[in-house]
Amino acid sequence: MKRSTPHVLIIGAGLAGLVCARRLTQSGLTCTILEASDGIGGRIRTDRVEGFQLDRGFQTLLTGYPEARTTLNYTALNLMPFHPGALIRYAGRFHLMSDLFRRPQDLIQTLVSPIGSLSDKLRLLRVRRDALRQRLCSEMSDPACPIHEVLQTYQFSDAMVTRFFHPFLSGVFLETGLTTPCWIFELVWGAFCRGTTALPRDGMGAIAQQLAAPLPSGAIRLNQAVQHIQGSSVKLESGEQLTGDVLVVATDHATAARLRGEHVASSSARGSMTLYFDAPAAPQPGPWLILNGEDNGLVRTVCVLSEAAPSYAPPGRALISVTATEQIGAHDDLVQAVRLFLQSWFGSQVNGWRHLRTDHIYHALPPIDLLSPGNRTASPRVAAGLYLCGDYRESGTLDGALLSGRKAAEAVLSDYDLS
Repeated sequence: MKRSTPHVLIIGAGLAGLVCARRLTQSGLTCTILEASDGIGGRIRTDRVEGFQLDRGFQTLLTGYPEARTTLNYTALNLMPFHPGALIRYAGRFHLMSDLFRRPQDLIQTLVSPIGSLSDKLRLLRVRRDALRQRLCSEMSDPACPIHEVLQTYQFSDAMVTRFFHPFLSGVFLETGLTTPCWIFELVWGAFCRGTTALPRDGMGAIAQQLAAPLPSGAIRLNQAVQHIQGSSVKLESGEQLTGDVLVVATDHATAARLRGEHVASSSARGSMTLYFDAPAAPQPGPWLILNGEDNGLVRTVCVLSEAAPSYAPPGRALISVTATEQIGAHDDLVQAVRLFLQSWFGSQVNGWRHLRTDHIYHALPPIDLLSPGNRTASPRVAAGLYLCGDYRESGTLDGALLSGRKAAEAVLSDYDLS
């Protein structure tokens, strides 16, 4: 379609931008990535603090994601898995809910737990089967129907929804109404069932580092905020102007809209609040995700990250991640309020936990109303020489970011007869 090998400017060194650059570089194109912050990875970053590895907000990698399986080198990431399932705090005790296909030793505990009825647990197997076969949405009249309608169609009891699905899925999708579309639920639930939930040994930021490793030295320019774009040219906030043959905007949806001079939709992105604590010992042994199944209080989930990945904490210490709910705004001293709440779970040992950091991620996931089933067929090219990618262009997930970056690169290659 077009002649010559283009020079590509990419705005954003998140996962989508890195995947796009890597694919284009592999095909012989020259790419320059302009990143506004001081590091790569976007929301997928890890900081080293006093010997601990703190991801920016609680995050995990689902190895069952289809795009991640073909894009990432899992062996090189040294993945450390969680147990497949969860511990659920309900009626003053912790109750086990395991994936019985992978932890059959938990059969009795899972079946007798008060987290739903026996019929609910059989229905859970049906959802697992349908998600793995990509038939879950075919049970619904519309792939955009919300999760709460899916659960109603599968006839889960109110107890199962309140004690298991609501705390679990509100933590995954960062919304309490269970309004995430069915097609995304199918993707994510299938990934949970197909693979493991894991942490890279060197933190979630290792994913971005792996994607960036093949890029030539100097391809990524940090602290280079873009002020505005015109065609395939950009002006940086420093005043510097750069011109390429192709421009890929690999940012969040709001930044992309602002750079293009478009109105930003009033719908808000989904945020998260994570508190990290240093403890002398794990309050609950084993690599479990712990859910609040009682539909009350400040805490949504608790996870002892160092039980899954010992590299996340110095020897002899435990790193605890606590995800707070939307009630956080009502408390002046959030750390103390969380401590008081968790004393009912773990007793007085909570008083010995040292607060390391609180991550309030205001734009952890894109607005739900941007995540249309039509995203899967939309072209990354929005104008001549201008392409968009980012998780909001697909499923709003880590996998969506990887897929979107690849699609943008392939569109560029196709347009220049380089594929």
